[in-house]
Amino acid sequence: MSGSGYSHELRQRQTQSLVLAPQLRQSLKILQVAALDLRSEIQEELQNNPTLEELPSEGISLDQESTEPEEVDDAGPGKDEKPGDEMDFSKEFEIMGKLDEDWRDYMSQAGGAQPYTSEDAEKRQHFMDSLVSVPSLQEHLMRQAEIADLDSAATEALQHLIGSIDERGFLTQNPSDAALQSGLPLEAMQQAVKALQSFDPPGIGSQTLEECLLTQLTSKDKGNSLAARIVRDHFELLSRRRIPELARKLGASADDIQGAIEEIGKLDPAPGRRFSEDTNRVVEPDVTVFKDEDEWKIVLNSDYIPRLRISNTYREMIAKGTLSKAERDYLRERMRSGKFLIDSIEQRQRTIERITREILKAQLDFFEHGVAQLKPLTMTQVAEIVGVHETTVSRAIANKYIKTPHGVFDIKYFFTTGYQAESGASVSNTSVKEIIADLINLEDRSSPLSDQTIVSKLQDKGLNIARRTVAKYREELGILPSNLRRDYT
Repeated sequence: MSGSGYSHELRQRQTQSLVLAPQLRQSLKILQVAALDLRSEIQEELQNNPTLEELPSEGISLDQESTEPEEVDDAGPGKDEKPGDEMDFSKEFEIMGKLDEDWRDYMSQAGGAQPYTSEDAEKRQHFMDSLVSVPSLQEHLMRQAEIADLDSAATEALQHLIGSIDERGFLTQNPSDAALQSGLPLEAMQQAVKALQSFDPPGIGSQTLEECLLTQLTSKDKGNSLAARIVRDHFELLSRRRIPELARKLGASADDIQGAIEEIGKLDPAPGRRFSEDTNRVVEPDVTVFKDEDEWKIVLNSDYIPRLRISNTYREMIAKGTLSKAERDYLRERMRSGKFLIDSIEQRQRTIERITREILKAQLDFFEHGVAQLKPLTMTQVAEIVGVHETTVSRAIANKYIKTPHGVFDIKYFFTTGYQAESGASVSNTSVKEIIADLINLEDRSSPLSDQTIVSKLQDKGLNIARRTVAKYREELGILPSNLRRDYT
């Protein structure tokens, strides 16, 4: 008897998950799309759903229309039907909010004695992310990580590294720092770095431009070529195109050096950028944060969100009781789908507003004073406060922009790692870059600051940062080394 009940519960849970899947995909897509793309998504649903209609921009408010109780008696007079049952989505959204827990329970039961492991969770999360997201560099790398022949510690280290890849495809941490931050063994992290640097595209996972170019040459079986020797041993001369000097040091002709430099020029200095979105596209902020006298305010951009409601015409048709069962079922399903869309749009806006409010609290100094005051902040921190899963935060801020008194920023900009100053204050990587840029802007060009001198000046500010990190940040800012910034006039 208990076995029969267990089987029934399992089938019920599985059916519930399958029925919810299309709605879940739509809700996640609505959450993730940018402001400019949201209208086209809604317009597509308007074309496919006759029970949905768009209100004029000057009309009844969205709140009034989308939240009013909607009672539909599709069986005509005489049937005892609870008001609101047809359009109540609280259960669906509750299920979506607890999807991780539900899925773990289901997998645990379906697998019998087989536990639901962290590896299962990672694979399932990757699948869920893939339902709504445009293929990214991280996804491309994760697919390769899934088939990499590594032990569990190295696999976890690899996942950590993939999360720290910047848009160029470079690692933002060296193995030692990554091991320290993640709590994983250094040996596992080193294994993971080696595996990552074997992935496609060639050059991915490098820590310097030299390493990136050398990896690409090695992948072409040219690791010992003249071009590779130039990159490996004489990169500074290469950056200054000192062909005669290179020819003398390498014992090669000027023509051979020129040919090698042309070969290097065909390599990709930022292999990760091919996965980036078109940076020339128009950006429309999803939310604006501004100060009104002494109060900070948050305003969501609703200009690109059509105002929707369920058509009274179809409600009346169902209420009359003259339709066939198939017609009633079709309209009921379409009305339910339309109401779910309206609720998903409202949930999207509420989620963005709540996340923005937490960003404002955490990054208040940035909004008051600018980039130099940006603090370290993680999606996990915000997710815990807002009460959602970290992946919900990730989806909610994807492709979203925020207008601030200091300009328009990708919301991801506010999530960054950082350093602990001697004063106890936290300083983000972005703020450190800003400080470095300011130091260089104020330097004496006849005697520019070396990277080591910048390290010393940062130490004076209570920031202990390695010279190689300063060099990396300087390169990311597009600033030349001190010997190339010197003004001899």
